[in-house]
Amino acid sequence: MFLTLDQVDVRYSGQQTPAVQGVSLSLEAGQIGVLIGPSGCGKTSLLRAIAGLEPVSAGYVQLSDRVVSRSGFTAPPENRRMGMVFQDYALFPHLTVSGNIAFGLHGQSSASKSLRITEVLKLVGLQDVQERYPHELSGGQQQRVALARALAPKPELLLLDEPFSNLDVDLRERLALEIRAILKEANATALFVTHDQMEAFAMGDVIGVIQGGRLAQWDDAYHLYHRPASRFVAEFIGHGVFIPGVRSITKGRVEVQTVLGLLTDELKASDKRSDELVNCDVLLRADDIVHDDAAPVKAEIVRKSFRGSEFLYSLRLQTGEMVMAHVPSHHDHKLGEWIGIRVEVDHVVTFN
Repeated sequence: MFLTLDQVDVRYSGQQTPAVQGVSLSLEAGQIGVLIGPSGCGKTSLLRAIAGLEPVSAGYVQLSDRVVSRSGFTAPPENRRMGMVFQDYALFPHLTVSGNIAFGLHGQSSASKSLRITEVLKLVGLQDVQERYPHELSGGQQQRVALARALAPKPELLLLDEPFSNLDVDLRERLALEIRAILKEANATALFVTHDQMEAFAMGDVIGVIQGGRLAQWDDAYHLYHRPASRFVAEFIGHGVFIPGVRSITKGRVEVQTVLGLLTDELKASDKRSDELVNCDVLLRADDIVHDDAAPVKAEIVRKSFRGSEFLYSLRLQTGEMVMAHVPSHHDHKLGEWIGIRVEVDHVVTFN
């Protein structure tokens, strides 16, 4: 593993509870990791500890074969061969694009600097604006300059702290995909902090959900969405609701009886639950509910949100439970209308 954290705590003076508690994770060379969670959950504190800007009070941070942080020892940031991209980009207003990129190339010959500047300008697609100043660039261009400057010294690890937070929503997701492509072309190892799920899904090979300073789950987007490790992850990631059910295990399969019918799934090898009947809550994602007028189960539309190609409907069952459904946008039903629905669940996720 290239980046390893083992039981890392970060504690600020005067705090009774650590800002980061017992976080362990690993990142392979060339991977892009993402830390996501609500404001104040500790994700930026963790990133700063990895950068060497905050000491760790327990555990350790290891880069390749070097321990760079442990209790009582913090290697300086400049000795970690890391690059950082901040929320505000921190570009020098008096320097051109080329000048900003050259800033991190200390000690190199003019020829080496010029060659590297040309390489990273091509990588981020800014060859035509290299003599412009930051105020002459769009927000997206400024973001790519900040990325080019961080990549220029060829850091072993690139850290990005909510780099798209100052951009409008449409630009953020598009730029996230562009930045991912740039990082992959550069074969860079990166760790990215955001509170935006779409950015996390667009960027990350592996994503960590932070809750109250702890790592709730470190996994790929598919498993975070379909196999959440905790109720918090299930509620934080994606659109979904919980409905009551009764769970049992029969012939190696999980069966859950709900108001929407019987839901079944294969029993995972790691699942230690007994075969007794147990009351539970079942996670239903919006894409688990299918609009079908011929279905016997009916639901009332209480809210709807237009998403272009689809609506997100909030639906109330006759028994009072709420579910959500993605419905093609040409199915434009009115609020208060009752429609038929059926459930199609590939992964049955329950919590006691």
